[in-house]
Amino acid sequence: MASAGDVPTPVGVNHIVLNVRDIEESHRFWTEIVGLKQVGTLHPRSDMGGPPPTMRFYSGDHDGKMAHHDVALVENPNLPEPPAQWNPFHGSQAINHIAIGMPSRESWMRKLADLQAKGVKFHLRVNHGVTHSVYITDPNGYGVELLYELPREMWEGDIDAGLNYFEVLPTEGEAALKDDLENAPRFGTAGG
Repeated sequence: MASAGDVPTPVGVNHIVLNVRDIEESHRFWTEIVGLKQVGTLHPRSDMGGPPPTMRFYSGDHDGKMAHHDVALVENPNLPEPPAQWNPFHGSQAINHIAIGMPSRESWMRKLADLQAKGVKFHLRVNHGVTHSVYITDPNGYGVELLYELPREMWEGDIDAGLNYFEVLPTEGEAALKDDLENAPRFGTAGG
């Protein structure tokens, strides 16, 4: 019998599958707004027990390579309408939000400017102790957090404190495009 020490720990979330009302509208959001690439489409098969769902698969850039998928969309036109206002703490969606990491601080800042130029509403702009983040919503009301992870040495000394740090920032104008990494707190270190 295996001991508790022999039980492997997962490496993390591999992908998420979202039900969406309109796959074309959602496709545009995940490709044109978020920036994922479509890598596949579910093809009909006779052994699926009925008509196949309309389903597409999307990947981010994994060091110049594509994943089999990070996000998949399944069309279900019978979904309820999204809430009028997304609320990160008291929302009515089953999934609070999906976090999408950007490869660097610079790419994240360019993404913020791109989102703002496209008129995407920033619901929340936050410096967490482990990430700097912006929260937007997709056409189905799912929260989407676009982030870059802070250098590990800034938070690994006290992960709990880093997770609990929450600095709310402006969501509009030039102020929403600023990022002060140099003065960000450190957790569990002499400078924290």
